[in-house]
Amino acid sequence: MQSLTHENLSQLKELKTELTRFTAVYKFALDEVNTKINILKEEFSIIHEYNPIEHCNSRLKSPESILKKIFKKNIDFSLDAIKENIKDIAGIRITCSFKSDIYALCDMIEKQKDIEVIERKDYIKNPKPNGYQSLHLIVKVPVFLSDREESVCVEIQIRTIAMDFWASLEHKIYYKYEKDIPNRLASELKAAADSASALDDKMEKIHNEVKELKNESLNEQLDEVLDLSSLTATRDKIMQGIIQQLIDKPKRLNEQ
Repeated sequence: MQSLTHENLSQLKELKTELTRFTAVYKFALDEVNTKINILKEEFSIIHEYNPIEHCNSRLKSPESILKKIFKKNIDFSLDAIKENIKDIAGIRITCSFKSDIYALCDMIEKQKDIEVIERKDYIKNPKPNGYQSLHLIVKVPVFLSDREESVCVEIQIRTIAMDFWASLEHKIYYKYEKDIPNRLASELKAAADSASALDDKMEKIHNEVKELKNESLNEQLDEVLDLSSLTATRDKIMQGIIQQLIDKPKRLNEQ
């Protein structure tokens, strides 16, 4: 960690004021990405029968949190250095029902024309040693200001409900023990993460089986409709034949 001098303290006070203005641009970037996510949610609600997005939360690092990270990462006291080295000032966390939803949603985000993916970390296929699972994206989005356009980084974390539940509790436990928990608890947390992953896999399997049953049911209903249409067509032909016979019969009697 950098040692503070009087000059550093003066710079720190100025930097904190500048950071307040600086983070406003990140708030605008969050608004941009949130709008995109909300559009996807509404599209699924209106057009599709199934919505992969359960919850969506956003957060903006406070100037104090940014300053702590500056010292932790030994970054220069400049806005350019902060912008270059701290990519998670603006963050969005999306919770999905199933693992497959995560990758489907990620694919949709990556296909947005004005989003540039600059980093992707898949902690689902490659979990962290403590058991943490999530898909992390660092994206750049354009923010249009009155006098300029800026490309701003936003971190997007996408995880299942089970992953989010585990991560929230793990964070609380580490915070309580000041990130120095006993080995026994660390092992139990890892086992809990494995259980959460197994639960995700099981629920996804059930979900896929339900979809297959639903598709089979729809196919059966379609077959019934087609059979009914065929019967209706046959009935109509018979009725037309009977009507025609009734019309033709008086004509034949008159001819006789």
